[in-house]
Amino acid sequence: MKGTIFNIQHFSVHDGPGIRTTVFFKGCNLKCAWCHNPESQNATPELMFHAKKCIGCAACVDACETKARQIVNGRLTHLHETCTDCGKCAEICYTKALEIIGQECTVEDIMEEVMKDIHLYNNSGGGITFSGGEAMLQIDFLEEVLKECKALGIHTAVDTAGNIPWEYFQRILPYTDLFLYDLKSMDCNLHQKFTGVDNDRILNNLIKLKKISPIWIRIPCIKNVNDSKKEMDAYCRYLQHAENIQRIELIPYHSYGESKYKMVGRSAEIFAQMDKQTSQIFQEKLEAQGLPVFNYC
Repeated sequence: MKGTIFNIQHFSVHDGPGIRTTVFFKGCNLKCAWCHNPESQNATPELMFHAKKCIGCAACVDACETKARQIVNGRLTHLHETCTDCGKCAEICYTKALEIIGQECTVEDIMEEVMKDIHLYNNSGGGITFSGGEAMLQIDFLEEVLKECKALGIHTAVDTAGNIPWEYFQRILPYTDLFLYDLKSMDCNLHQKFTGVDNDRILNNLIKLKKISPIWIRIPCIKNVNDSKKEMDAYCRYLQHAENIQRIELIPYHSYGESKYKMVGRSAEIFAQMDKQTSQIFQEKLEAQGLPVFNYC
């Protein structure tokens, strides 16, 4: 059994308790307009072009069978619409300006990487976090890796946006110690506008999950998206009286991913971080409901 992974991050300290290894699954069924990992959205491997690394040697032009790499008016150009992401240009790129994002991995491949960090888990109370994209879209592979981790006594966390069938949660509940659950917006229309889907299934799944599993809620704090009083009050009403919600994280928007969009042939939308005063008000509203809040804004 194989899964498609686009990154494995060692010594991660922001994806659950302790020091962790975060495994990023490729593919997502949300298209968040502010996504800082656009390379995670497509389920299949794709070509990323790092223009600053390119020395213009044009070796990739000769290697490309679909003529997606061309010299136009003396400039090296990539035609994303004709590229098949075969990776032949990346194989011969001397400077690694061309890179295929996403590779197939076996359960054994993942566990080999995990075992490099196991001493860190033992000393810090950490473990492994499966993120994305949306890791639960590759449910068969995810379930098998989780089983291996639990057999070794490794703490497991799954980062999800919740837009998946409830049956997928049921399959991995026995092997998952913690869910990191993203809540983008409480307003159905805003959620549809900025992620491409409504939030009905996401909210319904959370109602069920918060009764039976430890959860950390993660809220991206974005100006003119979810910073209104109406939005903040809706979060408070929805999240109150939930014993299994261990903490709420207010995550600031950052622009680190904006340059990646051009690298994968897409256009980025520009957003701004929720201002500190508004995030402080948000924190106080949530804390008034008895909810533990970690404000990173």
